[in-house]
Amino acid sequence: MSERTLISSGSPFEKTAGYSRAVVDGDFVHVAGTTGYDYSTMQMPEDVGAQVVNALETIKSALGEAGCSLKDVVRARYYVTDRNNVEAVFAVLGEYFGEIRPAATMVICALIKEEMKVEIEVMARRS
Repeated sequence: MSERTLISSGSPFEKTAGYSRAVVDGDFVHVAGTTGYDYSTMQMPEDVGAQVVNALETIKSALGEAGCSLKDVVRARYYVTDRNNVEAVFAVLGEYFGEIRPAATMVICALIKEEMKVEIEVMARRS
């Protein structure tokens, strides 16, 4: 049986909704959908680019706790609430994933809170 470890970002949503920020299962790290909250202040920036940065920094932290990094990401899913924000989202994604280039999907959809403009989930494979 493979090793399974739960990782928390300290978000109050994790306990309320019953999920982990990430789950390490053997060599794979599954990071839950992550929005743009700054979990140190529980504030959500208005700017979609800032939300993408916050989400990716939260993901980066969870991956680090799991013993890997953004370079280990093999799959990414991006959920964006407004197609007019796609270019701003792409600009930040290019900075973080331009050289890594995981398999990715982007979906335009509604998210659970009005202030959320983007949600990102990834899967990484530990080396």
